[in-house]
Amino acid sequence: MGERVHKSILNAEVNIIFYFLSLFFTFFSRKIFLDCLGAEFIGLTGTLGNILGYLNLSELGISACISYFLFKPIQTNNHEEINKILSLLGYLYNWIGGIILGSAFVISLFFPLIFSEDSLNYGIIYFAFYAFLGSSLIGYFINYRQILLSADQKNYLVTLIYQSANLIKLSLQIFLAYQYKNLYIWVAIEFIFSIIGCIILNRKINKEYPWLRVNKKQGRHLLKQYPEVISKTKQVFIHKIKDFVLVNSDELFIFMFVSLKMVAYYGNYMMIIFKIISLFSALTGSVGASVGNLVAEGDKTKMIKVFWEYTTIQHTIATTICFSLYCFLEPFIAHWLGADYILDNRILILLIIFVYISNSRNSIDSFNYAYGLYSDVWSAWAELIINVSVTIVCGMKWGIIGILLGKLFSLIPIIVIWKPCFLFHSGFKISIMLYWKGVFKNYLISLFSFTAAYYTLQIININPYDSFFELIKYASIGMAFFLTYDLSTTILFANGAKDSLRRIINIYKK
Repeated sequence: MGERVHKSILNAEVNIIFYFLSLFFTFFSRKIFLDCLGAEFIGLTGTLGNILGYLNLSELGISACISYFLFKPIQTNNHEEINKILSLLGYLYNWIGGIILGSAFVISLFFPLIFSEDSLNYGIIYFAFYAFLGSSLIGYFINYRQILLSADQKNYLVTLIYQSANLIKLSLQIFLAYQYKNLYIWVAIEFIFSIIGCIILNRKINKEYPWLRVNKKQGRHLLKQYPEVISKTKQVFIHKIKDFVLVNSDELFIFMFVSLKMVAYYGNYMMIIFKIISLFSALTGSVGASVGNLVAEGDKTKMIKVFWEYTTIQHTIATTICFSLYCFLEPFIAHWLGADYILDNRILILLIIFVYISNSRNSIDSFNYAYGLYSDVWSAWAELIINVSVTIVCGMKWGIIGILLGKLFSLIPIIVIWKPCFLFHSGFKISIMLYWKGVFKNYLISLFSFTAAYYTLQIININPYDSFFELIKYASIGMAFFLTYDLSTTILFANGAKDSLRRIINIYKK
């Protein structure tokens, strides 16, 4: 088995183990935290996280560029080059960390205006904000070297350390929240465990790469040696700003146009969605680094073959997620938190469309990233302007529905249409019609499988709202129908499906 495949499987195995270990803790803790700490506090943590996310925009682009420049020296085992690149990253991150710290202080001065209508006292708001800020800054000043593990397809080590710490942290937070119902204790535990995770991770990096010698002081001189880092970073920066606004600003917009309480309600939906997505990401999480190494080898025939395998897998995953969400999310919410937490069904439909587009695009993004194709900054600006404009106009009128419409109006022309054209023209350098012919099959398969399984499921005389056991039966039968329709049609008609199947069979034979 090739080294690239072996590392991908190891990453997937570790991710899957921790996914199921953390799944119960996450849902159980959410219920405890809502009951013991209140929906407003949970909404506050989401809102503060998004504020810090905007501050972190100053980083966006650098880590992606550094990963791109690491692929080649990792492949050739060039330790000197790797040390230089990480020294440059450390230097840049020192500056970014300082900018974020200063900006955070200025923004915090306006909290009395931002949170003037909320009942939480300013003590907990400031304490939570600076605790979350401290956790974030650790990544800039200390943990930046973990990028080497990701580029080297050893992200399972990061998962192992952080997820172990996270499980222990959640257990402690659940116990203390139930016992004391104290917001300050919850936040303090959050910060303490970020420090513990940092210490353990850096010890592991030192053990894994004993030759690693990072010197941040060389950074200023290394900038002249790697001028492409700055030019690429400027390009990626715009793309990452767009991605952040599209994906991570929902809670801020909901806070602005609806209420802090509704941030928590919407957060329940997003937590379930991200948990389902993370299940599949656990299987394919290291593919980005694998694609980067593949492109570095330069075998175009092999690249096209892998592209279609990956594309078909991503469309299958996207359809599976969307079917699960549409049929099972609302009854699950009803049993987990109560029927009062169920949002308008139109919100769920719009979320499903967004999830499908976002997850089926991963193969395009991975190959564009591996080729370093970021020069189309106009597309990022176009997507960002469309998204923000439609979100503001429609969000003021229709709330959450309008916010989601803003996301969709910006995705279709840029992500669905332009990005594949850019990859095939500037990366693969082959006709885009080959893509449309292949991907159209994926769209038809997804539509057929979703529709056929949904209407077949309606025949079954089971009410998923009756009990949690009935929901499990309903979901099991529904997924059996869906997978039968989807996998059979995918294997028969989709490009790369048979190659993927053979690859999976060969892996398990070995």
